[in-house]
Amino acid sequence: MMEHDVSLSYQHKIVDHAALMQIIAEARRDHKSIVHCHGCFDIVHPGHIRYLEYASRQGDLLLVTLTGDANVFKGDQRPYIPQELRAENLAALACVGCVYIDPNATAENILRDVKPDVYIKGREYERSEDPRFFNERAIVEENGGTIVFSSGEIVFSSSALIDIMSQDDDLQSQRLRLMCDRHTITKQSLRDLVGDFRDQRVLIVGDTILDRYIFCDALDIASEAPMMSLNKLDEASYVGGAAIVARHVAALGGQSVLLTAVGNDSNSAYVEEVLQHEGVETKLIRCRPSVAEKSRYLVDDRKLLKVQSAEPIPLDSLAQRRAVSILESEAESADAVIFCDFGFGMITAGLLERVLAKLRARVRVITADISGQNASLLNFKGADLLTPTERELRANLNDFNQGLSSVAYGMLSATQAKHLIVTLEKKGLVLFDRATDDPENPQWSARLVSEHLPTFNDRPIDSLGGGDALLATSSLALASGATVMHAAYLGNAAASLELAKLGNEPVSVDELVRWIAHRNDLPSSKLTPELVLAGV
Repeated sequence: MMEHDVSLSYQHKIVDHAALMQIIAEARRDHKSIVHCHGCFDIVHPGHIRYLEYASRQGDLLLVTLTGDANVFKGDQRPYIPQELRAENLAALACVGCVYIDPNATAENILRDVKPDVYIKGREYERSEDPRFFNERAIVEENGGTIVFSSGEIVFSSSALIDIMSQDDDLQSQRLRLMCDRHTITKQSLRDLVGDFRDQRVLIVGDTILDRYIFCDALDIASEAPMMSLNKLDEASYVGGAAIVARHVAALGGQSVLLTAVGNDSNSAYVEEVLQHEGVETKLIRCRPSVAEKSRYLVDDRKLLKVQSAEPIPLDSLAQRRAVSILESEAESADAVIFCDFGFGMITAGLLERVLAKLRARVRVITADISGQNASLLNFKGADLLTPTERELRANLNDFNQGLSSVAYGMLSATQAKHLIVTLEKKGLVLFDRATDDPENPQWSARLVSEHLPTFNDRPIDSLGGGDALLATSSLALASGATVMHAAYLGNAAASLELAKLGNEPVSVDELVRWIAHRNDLPSSKLTPELVLAGV
């Protein structure tokens, strides 16, 4: 068998913008006609090849531009093939002259630069009402070019092919490695970030919940009614809600401060004891009969029933004044503030109206998440990061029909938040980011860019707490100066570690560092195309 040559002969056909402009200029000088095709080309199938071969016969030089990963909006996990490999697939075709990865959401800018003689579009665009295509056609025709409609004679569905290929672990791994390389996510960069966690003082605000697990043995169907009869074997209690986020921050090495409402009962005393033992500094407002409690009944590792012993009790005026005072005082030294609204009344719209603007002026990072029907993401105006589930996101906007990207845009528009991480249960998460961090820049309200991260734990032991681990870790990472992509990756890692635990227990810094060390998708340093192809 011949040894694989990493210096593939077609690599030179993949060009950057400067090289592309030089190629175009030389073609014009030599009186060659330029044909342009643009698309996603996620899975290059026979229909695409026929389409490109036809296009190449319409002129002297065939230029193919493809939409970069961040601007492909065809579903939560698309594109399936990373932009680097999509470019290689196209460059390998003899009919293709050169390939360019376009960082823009549409082909309008590159069409203005190239000014093709012929622009090829599929036959489905012949009667299209899409305004984006109207803009493309106008640009081509204004510069003296023509539109030709043609598709490959063999029709394949890229989505169907992706469904078939989705179980390919090697491809999934390579896809993740290329994404990490594109965002400079390496083992060393993640270790450096985790090492900076210890310098961050984080204030966590929200409802504390006592999560009880009642372990049972299933006996039979009860004789008096058609219901399951259980024998109680054991019981365990976990300090959750906003308190588990504070416990995560402390276990990850951060300086954790929790502002929450409790009572004077035994449950509140247990919460205080656990938090004190784990190094969480507490700012307690004693205005409740007790902390909220949720009991889950389990047989083996399967949850059968959840019983809630709590109701929303909004802070009264005195308690709210106390909370505002603590927030204003802590803001002087906090690097980040995390709001955890579980809908039991610790966080109210009135409280947020009084403190958010002041916190925004003093604290570098503000993040938030919600749980339950009594909490709303829309209250967290100007946050740096929101981390809802897809169900929570859609419920908050009462939008269950539009695509996820449209719903995400609606949330960021309504809150003017900077970033959004939407968790998709077993499908992982999608990060939605703005084109700029500057609200004064016109691109602030432009189309979002996105990146999908698959779940790092496809066999969870317990689904409780993954979102809390994600919120705590990504917030710490942002406070430590991470990019939002690094924060999302670390948050996804912490969530995967939490899902491997039974019950709501914090993820430790040692666990996270060991996890990073064993990840095959993470290079030790930035990859080059040669290293990727060589499997380094």
